[in-house]
Amino acid sequence: MPKHIGIAACSAEGAALCYRTICTEGPALLGGHAHPEVSMHTPSLEDYMQPIYRGDWQAVGELMLASAKKLAAMGADFAICPDNTLHQGLALVESRSPIPWLHIARVVVAEAERRNFRKVGLTGTRWLMEGPVYPADMVRPGAAEREEINRIIMDELVRGVFKPSSIEKFQEIFEGMKKQGCEAVVLGCTEIPLIMSDANSPLPTLDSTRLLARAALTFSVDTRS
Repeated sequence: MPKHIGIAACSAEGAALCYRTICTEGPALLGGHAHPEVSMHTPSLEDYMQPIYRGDWQAVGELMLASAKKLAAMGADFAICPDNTLHQGLALVESRSPIPWLHIARVVVAEAERRNFRKVGLTGTRWLMEGPVYPADMVRPGAAEREEINRIIMDELVRGVFKPSSIEKFQEIFEGMKKQGCEAVVLGCTEIPLIMSDANSPLPTLDSTRLLARAALTFSVDTRS
């Protein structure tokens, strides 16, 4: 039996893409229409944003831990969080979790190493780009670009708003990273893959949402784990 996947969700758009990927790509591993059992718990996004705005990562972690406890009660064998930024809080509570977690940044970094990308750009919320979740040697956009990326994510993408002008802005930023020698770019907000992909990016993309979903599928069916 595949392991029961628990999704500790934050924003609806990122969580929905992760869930959809698990369910639609599961049959390739399990056959027929099969996919692992999946449960999701989603606090109000505002519950997360208030402690993020005041820099209270312990409170963010406690919310994630509360989700893990509810998911464990639903029967989940392990948890994933399709939100990169929240992992700054996860580090503070993971040791108290009733079930193990797959860490989104570790999944993405492993994929970058597998593909032999030596210099990688990072995009996401400003808290992610300025925080410790991803390695310090990843290339971050400049301050003004970080603010614009954050605005697009928080004012548009998490609300399901997708504008051509925002796609053009990401393309411009990715082109700048390419000129700096980046060989790939992390789509480090789980909503960015809704508007950016290898099809419209000047750089190869590392889609954190789908990579996490695929890692969860692999872990779910791995009899050794």
